[in-house]
Parts: sequence; C-alpha cells; structure tokens
Amino acid sequence: MVHLFLSEPDWKWDGGDDSVKQRISLLNDLESRIRLLVAGQSRSEARLWLCKDVSEICSLSRRQKCDLFLKLLRSSSQKKDLSAQILQMIFEKQPKKAGCILARRSDMLEDFFRGNTRRILLWFSNFSGTSDMEHRKGAKALSQFAFMNRDICWEELEWKGKHGQSPAMVATKPHYFLDLDVEQTVENFIENVPEFWSSHEFADTLKDGDIFFLDMKFFVNMFLRLMYKEDMEEIWKIVNEFLMEESFSSLCSHLLIALNESELCVFLDLLKSFLDSNTNPKDSGDICHYLEVIVPRCNGLDSIDELLLLNTIINRGRQLVQLLQEDEHQEEKTQVKDIVQKICTLPENPNCLVPLVKGCLKKKSMNSIKLLGLQSWALHYFMSEGYRASEDWESLFNNNKIRFRHDGKHELLRDKRSTTDDSDSDSRRKKRRKHRKKRRRKSTRDDSYDDDFVDFDFEYNRMDFQSKGSSWLLSTDGYSTSWSSADLPEHLSKHCFSTWLKWGDST
Repeated sequence: MVHLFLSEPDWKWDGGDDSVKQRISLLNDLESRIRLLVAGQSRSEARLWLCKDVSEICSLSRRQKCDLFLKLLRSSSQKKDLSAQILQMIFEKQPKKAGCILARRSDMLEDFFRGNTRRILLWFSNFSGTSDMEHRKGAKALSQFAFMNRDICWEELEWKGKHGQSPAMVATKPHYFLDLDVEQTVENFIENVPEFWSSHEFADTLKDGDIFFLDMKFFVNMFLRLMYKEDMEEIWKIVNEFLMEESFSSLCSHLLIALNESELCVFLDLLKSFLDSNTNPKDSGDICHYLEVIVPRCNGLDSIDELLLLNTIINRGRQLVQLLQEDEHQEEKTQVKDIVQKICTLPENPNCLVPLVKGCLKKKSMNSIKLLGLQSWALHYFMSEGYRASEDWESLFNNNKIRFRHDGKHELLRDKRSTTDDSDSDSRRKKRRKHRKKRRRKSTRDDSYDDDFVDFDFEYNRMDFQSKGSSWLLSTDGYSTSWSSADLPEHLSKHCFSTWLKWGDST
C-alpha cells in the first residue's frame, strides 16, 4: 500500500540509512525520462501548458501587469509583432478608443478605398430604403456631405438611371440614394473631392471603430506606422490604458503563444522582477502559487528546460499521464512505469523526505523542489495505474490516516433505506411494478403526474445505487473537500506537494 507522507516527520532524523539515497537515485532516473519527453519530443505541448499556467498568476497589480508588458514591448526583438497582437485585441474589444484616433486621421483612408470594390461597397452601400430609417456608416457620410457641399460635389454623384437626381428631389425622397452607383461615386470623390476625406461627416462615421472589421490587418499596419514611425502619443496612450484594464490571463493567452523561446525567456525574466521571491505556497494548491515559488528561481534561457519539466510534473500531472498513453510513447511509458513502481514500493520510512523538505528551507533549493515534485507526480501516476475499486481507495485513506466519509447527495435517505431488510425492499419494488402496470391501463390526463412520480422514484433509486461509493469527503490536515475516484490521484499528489513545501517553511 502506497504511503502519502501526510503526517509531519521527525525533523531531527539524520538520514542515516540508504533509503534517502535510493529514493533520490530513482527520482533522478524518473526526471531524465520525463525530461526527454517534455523538453524534447513533446516540447511544444509543454510550452503551451507553461504559457497557460503562467496566465493563471493572479498576484500582480494592474500597474505591475501594465509595466511588465510595456517592458516586453521595449525589450523584445519582436516588439512590432507583439504590438500588432495588442492592437488587434484593442480593435476587437475596445474599437471606439482606436476609432476616435482614426477619425482624426480620416484623410489617410483615401488609399484604403482606392480601387477596392469590396471595401467601397461594404462601407458606402448602406443606404436606407424607408423614410423612417437613417443611412448608415459611409452611406450616411456621403449623403450628409453631398447635401452640405452640393455646390462642389453633386456633379460627382453617379446615378444608375438614365438621368441624375437633383438635390431637391433627393431631399424629399432619400430612398433615391438606392439608385446611386456607389463604387463610381466613391472613386470620383477620391480623385476630385479631397475635402470629403477630412470632413467631419466622414470622420464621425469612423468613431465607433466598425471600419476596423473590413480589413483588420490593414489597420493594424497603419497604427504600427503611427506608433513607431510617427511616435503618435495617442496610440501609446490607448495601448497603456488597454494593458491596465485587460486581465493578465487574457494578455498572456494572446501574447505568449506568439513568442519564440528566447522571447519567452525574456518575458519570464521580466516576470521574476514582479514576483515576491519569498512567496509561500497556500493551502488551496492553485497552480499560480507553485509558479510564484518557482519562476523567481529560474535564470534565463539556461533554465527553460527546467521550468518546462517543473511545470509539467507539478501542474500538468494528468496531461503527462495522458501523454504517456499515446502509442508513440509506449517505450517511455514502460520505463516510467517501472521506475514509479520502485519509488512507490520502497520500504516505508515516514522520515525519508526530511532531507528534501529541509532543502526547501529559506531559499527553497530548486533541486529539492524538483525532487518533491517528481515524488508527488510518481504518487499520482502510481495511484492512477494501481487503484480502481472503492475498497482500494478506502484502504489507502485508512493506511494514511485520512478521515473520510461517503459523499452521497441523499445521505439521509440512503441511510434510512439501508436499515430496511433487503427482502422487504424487493417486495416493495414488485408491488410498485404491479401497481404501475394497473395505473397505466386506466391512466387519464388528470392522474399522469402520479405516474411520473412513481417512475422518478425508480430512477432515483437506480442512480443512487450507481453513485454509491464513487465519491468521498476527505479531511487531510484540516483541508476538506469532495473528491471523486477520477480526480483523487491528482488532488492527493498536489496536496502532498503543497504540504511538503509548507513543512519546508516551518522547519
């Protein structure tokens, strides 16, 4: 039976036998096998896991989060790529902020529409066919500007009919604009009416930012030129505001995935300066707490493999187990399974982790944290592979002095039923079936509800029987929650790891 080391050990134990050396040797063997997998063959997956888990860090303030990404923009060789990602996020989530800037540079859009039929028709063809509705977007700008400046531009309006329309006629019947040849009219305005492109009528239709969705890439490139070539302060201002307001999780999810490995290391080095190196693990076992302990102790590109390994074994234990189930990793699975079996069947010594836990004292040695992480994942894997039946789990709880009780949703009802003799239960079920058959023969609309309740009672009993013993309320060092057999290996191993780190802080 596997030992979970949940009871605090004897800190005076001097490690005077070979059990510690044997355990560390096996853990080092396990590390080398897992490292080959996550830092080699499945490196891209391990990187995605790391980026996702970093995004869950929640201890940074709004100001720290903003400063972190601004520093990344200034120090990264891919700063324009990152800026492009941020601009696209702004266009999608807060288009009005960027739309107000575009409205002040509306004259730049002549080239956007020149010779592009699709853009012209999408933006300028939104004329209303009824008197109670306004023209929209570019159509509204064309109609308003044409009426206000008819002396200089009315002749540039191209009509599809045999003759043109006068301003007076169109003023009384605005739906006549539906006969406008929009494409040719806009091309005429590009060539002959430059005043339109800097007019307030056109600028006002840009402020909501809807125009960005005509061609996101075009506007991203336009704003990048304004940012870096013209150093337009207004754009840097909205970027700063967006970084302040957007969640750290969202920024990481969109930006980190675009970084190459060296740039990811730059980001992690910057992140270190915003994390408290004295952070202690919390009882909740959240992944962000572990990363806040680990990241400040990593050093640049040389430690990326170490960080991929640590994050995988501590935060992605279940995914690592799943990875080993894939056909192409059968050889690695056999090797790992053999090592884990040896680790988890070593002669029981409740003090054998004392040297590792002491290594977490004060500076929290990365090697000690890694070995404890490997030990916790070995427990996870061993329990995932070896324990299936409810009786096995309950034996595990008892052997490790974990208090538990069954997590039944209808505990009182089940306890009451369990005191009744089985023969009486069988008799009642037969009577219910017979009664149900009789009622079905002469059921009416009025008594259909009674039948429904009888059926529900039968289904309830069946579901309750199936769920019995599959979930428990556990108490481990005062931490109590409901865990199912599917989740127990991961939760127990994480709880062990968190407990070991806390012991390291308290010794």
